[in-house]
Amino acid sequence: MNFSWSIFVDLGLIALALLSATYLHAKVGFFQKYLIPNALSAGFILLPFYNFLAPLLGMSSEGMGNLVFHLLNLSFIAMSLRDGSMKGSGKRIFASSVLIVSQYTIQSILGLGLTALFIVTMMPKLFLSFGFLLPLGFALGPGQAYAIGKGWEAFGFEGGGSLGLVFAALGYVWACIGGVYLINLGIRRGWLDSRSLGMINKRAIRTGIYGENEERPVGSNLTTETEAIDTMSYNLAIILGIYLLAYLFLRGLTYLLSFAGPPGQQLAVNLWGISFIFAAIIALLAKKVFKLLKINYTIDGGSLNRIAGTSVDIMVTAAIAAITIPIVTRYWMPIVVVSTIGGLVITVTVFWTTSRLFGDHQFSRAIMFYGNMTGTLSTGLALLRVIDPDFETPVANDYMFASGITFVLCIPLILMLNLPVYWHLTGNPLFLWLTIAGFSCYLLFSLIAYTILAGKKSFKSFLHIWVKD
Repeated sequence: MNFSWSIFVDLGLIALALLSATYLHAKVGFFQKYLIPNALSAGFILLPFYNFLAPLLGMSSEGMGNLVFHLLNLSFIAMSLRDGSMKGSGKRIFASSVLIVSQYTIQSILGLGLTALFIVTMMPKLFLSFGFLLPLGFALGPGQAYAIGKGWEAFGFEGGGSLGLVFAALGYVWACIGGVYLINLGIRRGWLDSRSLGMINKRAIRTGIYGENEERPVGSNLTTETEAIDTMSYNLAIILGIYLLAYLFLRGLTYLLSFAGPPGQQLAVNLWGISFIFAAIIALLAKKVFKLLKINYTIDGGSLNRIAGTSVDIMVTAAIAAITIPIVTRYWMPIVVVSTIGGLVITVTVFWTTSRLFGDHQFSRAIMFYGNMTGTLSTGLALLRVIDPDFETPVANDYMFASGITFVLCIPLILMLNLPVYWHLTGNPLFLWLTIAGFSCYLLFSLIAYTILAGKKSFKSFLHIWVKD
């Protein structure tokens, strides 16, 4: 019979890669010593297959991209349904948003400046918006980098879409390899709190598998009678039901925005890109309803952790496997220079700022921000899981809600990325000056907000990358 097997072929390959990575982690000291998550290893195992062998077999990585999108949303629904208080989180969330905005701004200014340097020296015909692929590919992700880069091709930027994917791939390299190095650096320098360090030092965490006679922690509890419905099925049904509500909400919002013409349609596309925020908000509302009906006790936090953890493992593997590696020899020099300098600047500024801006879970926040500002949310979550396996700290939730605030704040910034294109078309330098003025305003806002939030720690030990509370 003619059934579609594509999603299960992709899941089967992910499963084989995860099992192979688990075996390597348990047997090879290198993976244990450097705390390399199995999902990252599995992703790199599949990366050459989907880039070189899969096309010969008539397969593509499109299914992997779909898995990344949906599993990211499901993981945040699961995390939002867990017990936990948002009391006192307002300042943390706003501080997270300020850090994200500052990173978008720094990366944009750096990309524009390096591009201008290439134009006045050795590559006068380089497209002026080339450097904006740094924040698009590193901070925003492959989808946005490809879409906006592809749009610039109509204005003369040859291979803009492919170059966007190149920067996204290089961002993943910085996120994965750099993130693992920074976790080990944090351990050596004593930047981690005692709880996180204790979790990492457990032998089971090192090998990835509990021993035969070793005491095993309880992962979840039964809240339903199995003959009626399995507890895992019950919790998963709640998550999938909430996801359906989120989908219907976004469909309705898209319909309403369509009446605003092209600007409304573009905004709708961007809203779908951050659908995990809407999914999480609806999950929080659903949790309130469960409490009002006094049936919230039927939701099991352990089961939610397992579902979130499974989603992240599969999602990270799929995200790395889905990277397309186009060969763009024409731009190799600016690609190497912009991505290398950009990666170094991101590393220093994220850790320098985070250690002064937050008073709790500093290193967990730093590694989460680093993973997001070089890769995507999935890599940020993967790195966070190394030191916070069950997402027990508020770091992931704070980042999620901060993303919603950031999206609103950064709409003008994203629109500004297109202004140099209009200067290229019209020759009117006003568009360039508007770009510079806009970035200056964002930089000033970030600096003022940071100084207020960090207080006395704002510029403490200025020459040190890390200040521990």
